[in-house]
Amino acid sequence: MIDLIFDASPVVQAVMFMLASSSVVSWAIMAFKAYEFRVAEAQSAAFVNAYYESPLDTVYNVARDLPHSPLAALCSLGFKEVAHLQRLQQGTGRDLSGDQIDSVCKRLFWFQVTEGQRLGRGLAFLATIGSTAPFIGLFGTVIGIMNSFQDIGQSGTASLAVVGPGIAEALFATAIGLFAAIPAVMAYNYLNGRMARLLERLDAFRTDYESSLRRVAVSAA
Repeated sequence: MIDLIFDASPVVQAVMFMLASSSVVSWAIMAFKAYEFRVAEAQSAAFVNAYYESPLDTVYNVARDLPHSPLAALCSLGFKEVAHLQRLQQGTGRDLSGDQIDSVCKRLFWFQVTEGQRLGRGLAFLATIGSTAPFIGLFGTVIGIMNSFQDIGQSGTASLAVVGPGIAEALFATAIGLFAAIPAVMAYNYLNGRMARLLERLDAFRTDYESSLRRVAVSAA
C-alpha cells in the first residue's frame, strides 16, 4: 500500500491525502460526539430524577452541578430569568404577570433551538463525508485509469505489467473513499438518532417546566 501511495500520480496522491485526512477528522468527531451525548444523557437522567423528587426552588442547585445536561441548563436559565424579573418587581408590591412569564418561556424556546444547533455541530461534516467521499475516490479511480491508458499508449502494449500499477492505484483510491464514507454514514445515523432522542426529552421538559413556572405565578397572584 505504501508503494501504491508513493508511486501514484500527484493528483491521485492529493485525492488519497484528502480522503485520509477527512477520515481522521471524521473519527475524531465520532469519538467527541459519542462522549458528549453519553455525558449529556447521563446528567439529564440524573437531573430529571432530582427535578421530580425535589421542590422547584432547590432544583437550581442541582442544575448547577450538571453543566453538560441541556435540561439542567434550560432550568438554570429559567430560574435566572424569573429571579431577575422578581428583583425588578421588588418594591412595587406586584407579582410576576402572565406576560412576564410568557417572555421567560420565549427565552426558553430560543434556548432550546440554540441547544439543538450546538448538539448538532459536527454531524453535518459526517454527512458530507459520507455522501462525497465515494465520489472523490471515484475521481481518483478515473485519474488512475486514465494514467493506465496513457501508459498503454506510450508502451504500445496492454500487458499486465503496464496497466497493473495504474489499475491498482485507481482501486486503492476507491477503497480509501469507501473507508472514509462507510463509518461516517453509520456514525451520522447513530449519533443523529441519539441527538433526536435527547432533543425530544428537552422539548418535553421545557413544556413541563413552563407549566410549573405558570403555576407558580398563578399561585403567587
